[in-house]
Amino acid sequence: MQNQPPRWAERLLEFFCAPHLLEEVQGDLHERFERQVALFGVKIARQQYVLNVLSFIRPFALKRKPNPYPFTFLYSPSMLRNYLKVAFRNLTKNAGYSAINIGGLAVGMAVAMMIGLWIYDELSYDKYHQHYDRLAQVMQHQTFNGNKGTGNAIPMPLEAELRTKYGTDFKHLAMATWQGDRILTYGETKITRPGNYIDVDMPRMLSLKMLKGNHDGLKELNSVLLSASTAKSLFGTSDPMGKLMRIDNKLDVKVTGVYEDLPHNSQFRDLTFIAPWKLYVSSQKWVQRALDEGQWDNNSFQLFAQIADHADMDKLSAKIKNTKLDKVSAEEKKFKAEIFLHPMSNWHLRSNWEAGVQTGGFIQYVWLFAIVGLFVLLLACINFMNLSTARSEKRAKEVGIRKAVGSIRAQLINQFFSESFLVVIFAFLGAVLLTLAVLPLFNEITDKKMVFPWAEPVFWLVSVGFIVLTGVLAGSYPALYLSSFQPVKVLKGTFRAGRFASVPRQVLVVVQFTVSITLIIGTLIVYRQIQHTKDRPMGYDNNGLIMMQMMSPDFYGKYDLLRTELKKQGAIVEMAESSSPLTAVWSNNGGFEWKGKDPSLQAEFATIWVTHDFGKTVGWKFKEGRDFSRSFSTDTMAIVINEAAIKFMGIQNPVGKVVQWGQGKDAGHFTIVGVIKDMLMQSPYEPVKQTIYFMNYENVNWMTMKLNPARSASESVAMIEATFKKHLPAAPFDYKFADQEFGKKFQSEERIGKLAAIFALLAVFISCLGLFGLASFVAEQRTKEIGVRKVLGASVFNLWGMLSKDFVVLVIISCLIAIPIAYYYLNDWLQDYKYHTEISWWIFAMATLGALAITLLTVSYQSIRAAMANPIKSLKSE
Repeated sequence: MQNQPPRWAERLLEFFCAPHLLEEVQGDLHERFERQVALFGVKIARQQYVLNVLSFIRPFALKRKPNPYPFTFLYSPSMLRNYLKVAFRNLTKNAGYSAINIGGLAVGMAVAMMIGLWIYDELSYDKYHQHYDRLAQVMQHQTFNGNKGTGNAIPMPLEAELRTKYGTDFKHLAMATWQGDRILTYGETKITRPGNYIDVDMPRMLSLKMLKGNHDGLKELNSVLLSASTAKSLFGTSDPMGKLMRIDNKLDVKVTGVYEDLPHNSQFRDLTFIAPWKLYVSSQKWVQRALDEGQWDNNSFQLFAQIADHADMDKLSAKIKNTKLDKVSAEEKKFKAEIFLHPMSNWHLRSNWEAGVQTGGFIQYVWLFAIVGLFVLLLACINFMNLSTARSEKRAKEVGIRKAVGSIRAQLINQFFSESFLVVIFAFLGAVLLTLAVLPLFNEITDKKMVFPWAEPVFWLVSVGFIVLTGVLAGSYPALYLSSFQPVKVLKGTFRAGRFASVPRQVLVVVQFTVSITLIIGTLIVYRQIQHTKDRPMGYDNNGLIMMQMMSPDFYGKYDLLRTELKKQGAIVEMAESSSPLTAVWSNNGGFEWKGKDPSLQAEFATIWVTHDFGKTVGWKFKEGRDFSRSFSTDTMAIVINEAAIKFMGIQNPVGKVVQWGQGKDAGHFTIVGVIKDMLMQSPYEPVKQTIYFMNYENVNWMTMKLNPARSASESVAMIEATFKKHLPAAPFDYKFADQEFGKKFQSEERIGKLAAIFALLAVFISCLGLFGLASFVAEQRTKEIGVRKVLGASVFNLWGMLSKDFVVLVIISCLIAIPIAYYYLNDWLQDYKYHTEISWWIFAMATLGALAITLLTVSYQSIRAAMANPIKSLKSE
């Protein structure tokens, strides 16, 4: 009986303990009793057993309600204070490792926090508008030569047809122009701002927050609603209500309302003023004609809708599918027009279409960066787990002693989780400070206006969950691993981590560098795709070209005067006018015929009207024929076409061939006088469209000037501005450089590339931080071995290689895993672009060499330091 617990203590326990808890409590106490016997003998074990029993029944002696569960003392305030105190002491004792842990986690959490803010901003796009889930844009699919395309340009009669046939299904319908810059004038103040002519219901549809006036402000024909910032720019601090102003120096309107500026994450964020749609119709003869004649073949307008509360978006979209097809001519029916509703909830994130099917859009980047954020946070957690388990042998004796004096495994687990949560809390505070410091720069890179959500309860609830999840994730493995050590082996000195103890750490390092290398490869390919597209032949020289939109009537009729004077001053080399800017095509038309044309071919061309000197101004390159010339009076019926048009038309020796546009007596017959190389005017990622250039001085609204290369750009622009103010005093001098406007076409991809590069660098930084800590630990662990090897003649280089090779092997394994993963996903991403680069082998080689170099640099400091240490000290210390 001497090797059993005291019987009277057992009786006390049976007396006080609830029956359903007795077996669990006895099992725990007996387990601790056996450990005490093994370590210190029966006498001490029996004494400790009595103390444990008395501790458990103490609440009864004090006439307190006993604990309903024998292990709740693990979570008492005093124990929690003890856990945190021990955890804090352990962190300060190992300041270097703590700094790596907290720093790595802080960076990882800051990245996750910023990505979370970015994702929230993207997912909340357009939700400012109260009727977000009921608003849609009316769009159409059309089939050209067997290919179904999708666009948001619709014919004007469609609005009346929908209102007449499906009026009960729509709450509001609103026609609109395309948003563009307009000249706004009040007195001597002239500004250029983007805005729209829209139907009267649109302010209510968009739920604009009216600061002055109300949503019915557009019911007057000559009225205008201004955003708060525009009203301030025009009227200063005075009240704008009821005051008269002008739009484009030709339309007098009265301010009938001021609305709050729309947020940055709204498709209408640049809607700085709204004028009535009917005012636009009455001021534009071609628009009035499209309305009066019911032109179903003129797709030049936009139509927005708010569906009725009882209507279903998908069912209504299917119902209106053939609205246009039922009205167009037999010739137009060939295009198989299908009308449908594109919900506002899909405008921003799901705007890509392929063969009439919605194929995603920016949402793919939202998911991509969500995954990246999780992985970066995971890398930081891996650092914590790696460094904690790496130092397990140093803490093995602590675990053994704690268990020997009665600590149960649950207490040890709580102790290690306390350390984990303390690190995570410090890291969270650091992450908040990092986010606040970096958020302005992050906003600039991402083109956002995000703010830190101090007052958002949801953010703090998510943050608490974030801390708990990260604390559990980061601390689970160390807590469970360290608490499992056997005290007998540890205190006897027979504990060994085992030959496979480092395998989990090695696996985690491989995971870290697999993620980092994948991000590096992705960044390289994104930048290569952008550069490949930038290097694409443009077909003209955009250096030194400036463009001005002819927004005011004052521009018209002044072309010859301005051209002559500016050339005489030496400010420009040449000047021309056109119907589209150099970076876009504003008009597409069908109805073309030529000899040898396949009757089934649905011919549609980009159509651009230019003046005589357009080719000289932009420097387009001829493959055949000649440019427009004042020497040929017949050039009013001449055309210049591009290479894409020749391929599309399938004609040989095109110069001199005649192209008919239109039917019957209104048909025009145009002679091809020249063929130019394709001019890249639209998306740089898409093939150049077949284009016809007409010579015309009436259908133009853009001026293009080639600056004199013999002068500085600023000097030439100053001279041009002075000349324009002299002859066009009512119009503000607002110009754009063609190369800068073209560069904006890469903004989205460049932004993604920058974000990928930043996150890749941070992932590498976090991985290297963990690697640095592990290398430090390995060097410390092998101090005696290094000392012996040095005494036996090993060189610093030999020791450096010995300590570095294990890490290099892990990185090579990571590369072998990362390369096929990166190739698979990035090759799939490139296929979204019709004009794209190829994935070359050197990208993977560069990423591999870069990863190895970074690894060696990270590990080398600790390796060389250990190799150069005095072996006498290391051997003496052992």
